[in-house]
Amino acid sequence: MSDRRIKFMNIFVDNLTMEEAVHEIDVLIKTEKRSYVVTPNVDHIVRLENDIEFKKVYDHASLVLTDGMPLVWYSRMGGTPIKEKVSGSDLFPAVCKMASYKHYSMFFLGAAEGVAAKAAQVVMTDYPGLDVVGTYSPSLGFENNSDETAKIISMIRDANPDILILALGSPKQEKFYYKIKDSMNVPMTLSIGATLDFIAGNVKRSPKWMSNHGLEWLYRIFQEPSRMSKRYLVDDKDIFKLFWKYRKHK
Repeated sequence: MSDRRIKFMNIFVDNLTMEEAVHEIDVLIKTEKRSYVVTPNVDHIVRLENDIEFKKVYDHASLVLTDGMPLVWYSRMGGTPIKEKVSGSDLFPAVCKMASYKHYSMFFLGAAEGVAAKAAQVVMTDYPGLDVVGTYSPSLGFENNSDETAKIISMIRDANPDILILALGSPKQEKFYYKIKDSMNVPMTLSIGATLDFIAGNVKRSPKWMSNHGLEWLYRIFQEPSRMSKRYLVDDKDIFKLFWKYRKHK
């Protein structure tokens, strides 16, 4: 195991800065080995404790980059400090910038109808040299529809992107990719959740100061109370039990 990969609670993470992570992604693209990145946050850590399928995805990820200041703070208290928060929403524009220099192509899968296409226009304007070779917003329940899955695989194969961007929500996006990854030859896949909505202007991201102080979850609750309240206020409260559990095991 690489020296950069450290044990953190119920997973291993790659202890990298944003700059180092983007460099590693570039290196992995060049290997053309179907690499993929996951970005654990509090919700992921809680899910990973009992979700065997999700844990399998994590165990085989090429890069595991910490998304969330609470996890960074906990790592510092535990004596194995993580260098920096590398969230999917911050990683994506950094990868777009790198891809524009390298002339890598992307395919966007996910978000609501028209959102991915709008996000593609934005990034190709902001990062000349970056080519978004396809976008697709799958229908509800697509992951359980074999015809829809075959259509998605065919679209991605025909587009032949260097980077596949998934914006399907977690853990659906990670699990779906893991199920179809061997049917495609995409060098790099990033799961970025709501980031295409942010880029397209469909959803406003929290102010930087809130993100830097671990309060992005609060902003999301105010934006989408019916959808986010249960996740952050009910499901994710188990993180405190896990903090204590893994602190005791040190």
